[in-house]
Amino acid sequence: MAFPTFSLPLLLLLLQLVNPLLSLSNLHKAKLLEPETLLESSNADDVPTRFFQVTRPIKLPTTKPCSYPILQHDFGFTYGKPPVTAPYTPPTSCPSQNFSKIVMEWTATCKGRQFDRIFGVWLGGVELLRSCTAEPKATGIVWTVEKDITRYSSLLKTPQTLAVHLANLVDKTYTGIYHVNITLHFYPAEEEHPNSAAYLGNNFDSHPDLIIPISRNLPLNDGLWFIVENSTDTQFKEFVVPRNTYRAVLEVFVSFHSSDEFWYTNPPDEYIKANNLTGVPGNGSFREVVVSLDGKTVGAVWPFTVVYTGGINPLLWRPITGIGSFDLPVYNIEITPFLGNILDGKLHEFGFGVTNALNVWFIDANLHLWLDHKSSITEGHLVRSSAEPFSPSIISHFSGLNGTFVTVARRNISATGWVKSSHGKITTHSFQNFDFLNRMLFGKDGDEQIVNQTIFANYGVYAEFPAFNMYSTQVSHHFPLYLYTDTLDEGNGSYSLVSNVSMGFNEEKFSSAGFGFSYSSLRNKQKGQGSMLVKGNLVVGGLSSTQQAYKYFSNGGCYFRTVRSKNYTVLSDESGETCGKEFHGFGYSKRPPFGHRRASLAAHFGPNPRGNRLI
Repeated sequence: MAFPTFSLPLLLLLLQLVNPLLSLSNLHKAKLLEPETLLESSNADDVPTRFFQVTRPIKLPTTKPCSYPILQHDFGFTYGKPPVTAPYTPPTSCPSQNFSKIVMEWTATCKGRQFDRIFGVWLGGVELLRSCTAEPKATGIVWTVEKDITRYSSLLKTPQTLAVHLANLVDKTYTGIYHVNITLHFYPAEEEHPNSAAYLGNNFDSHPDLIIPISRNLPLNDGLWFIVENSTDTQFKEFVVPRNTYRAVLEVFVSFHSSDEFWYTNPPDEYIKANNLTGVPGNGSFREVVVSLDGKTVGAVWPFTVVYTGGINPLLWRPITGIGSFDLPVYNIEITPFLGNILDGKLHEFGFGVTNALNVWFIDANLHLWLDHKSSITEGHLVRSSAEPFSPSIISHFSGLNGTFVTVARRNISATGWVKSSHGKITTHSFQNFDFLNRMLFGKDGDEQIVNQTIFANYGVYAEFPAFNMYSTQVSHHFPLYLYTDTLDEGNGSYSLVSNVSMGFNEEKFSSAGFGFSYSSLRNKQKGQGSMLVKGNLVVGGLSSTQQAYKYFSNGGCYFRTVRSKNYTVLSDESGETCGKEFHGFGYSKRPPFGHRRASLAAHFGPNPRGNRLI
């Protein structure tokens, strides 16, 4: 969502300032085009088009759910107004209050003209969903987002306030009203299944006992998220943890907008200054969300480049939306090693900042806590932590508006600490490793831009328990991005915006506890090609096509989906749950690459002092 804080007069002013032949503003310029003029299918009828994000279906129990409609609201002119709220009380109509799965379902319809809008859903100040609306068409659209919120089950056991912030603008031109329904589905447990963590005699990897919102408090007119406006802006939230806490994980929500919506395309300031450019976002192509605890860096987020439904070329995301745009990724930071510093019953403070930020970033978090029910006080100590300050390296070569820029960054964060509880003394090691490479090219006197970017992010936790038990988990992310944009003068006051994009969200997860393990791998790749013929600020023609391949593999099963679309029409759509030829070339046998996991964990934590295998 490009314009969370812009008014319509400002939008019109920006349109007048845009140079239609300067590709440095292509992506932001495309966001300013009149959305209602975007080309629709020639065979459009009165049936709303269903938009969708390709993802793995939630595996549901066989039990019949108890459904709880919690909110129905029409988001018309909601800009500058407080979030819409609704009371929540735990369901009493279910035969059981023990649930194996809880799913939140968001369904929305819209007809007319409208830009994309960012929105958030909070329960008791705890964010459950960060998402983007779809841009509607004259005959209407509909889309549904289903999210597994079982991990928030402790929150759902007591009355709360549901809050939804969707800042929308409606007038004679922008007529799209978002009609929203939110329903919670509670699936009663079929039977008790002890998990691997229970085998250890503890609940280290179960659902948390308490979730503390690290967000702003109601009432507000711009959402419960913190707003970071520049590189020196740090937002803080005070909190207190119960003194019997033995594990803590911070779940961070991040989204980027306005001048930083396409931060990965921003050139260095020296290039902007040398060419006397105005209205071109700068600060280079690197961004990092830094999380601090009482002023000390404890973790970071190098975010996936989510493209919202009006981004790059809005025609690309109809009906297949961009990866993560309907359910933005969240990022976990292990706080357990630092518990020894905050188990004193006093106020402490999380801080959020963004390296090189421009206006604006929305950030908040949920602090997940595991409590020792057999004691009132736990004891902890931070043994060591490391988060050295750093800055990205930029190599620039340019002459006039043509040039190349290579930005490289690397970051390592680690910590070790122990906590004594009724489970014994648990020593936890955590690490985050990041690598960033962005190659950017400007050609044709600035009309052409090519971005080739890769982000690698590794997150790991290794916990040692008494009696030779242990828990370990590692998550590896690979986010490739290729982007080509060009502006072609078509004469008669018109021009073409050409764009090709390829992006991937690749993830590997490995966890072990006792003698059990779980492994999964996701390859999610999306490609899009499109052009828009623009006259004034109206799209008078255009073509687009999108392809996506989603492949998930785990020791619990597989799922694949491949889909292609062109100009609002789905050309092919295949999916299944087999681990057959669709996974050929993944490089997997029936066993995951355990040797790689052992080497990776050992590299961060050192040899296991007890001589135990890490898996």
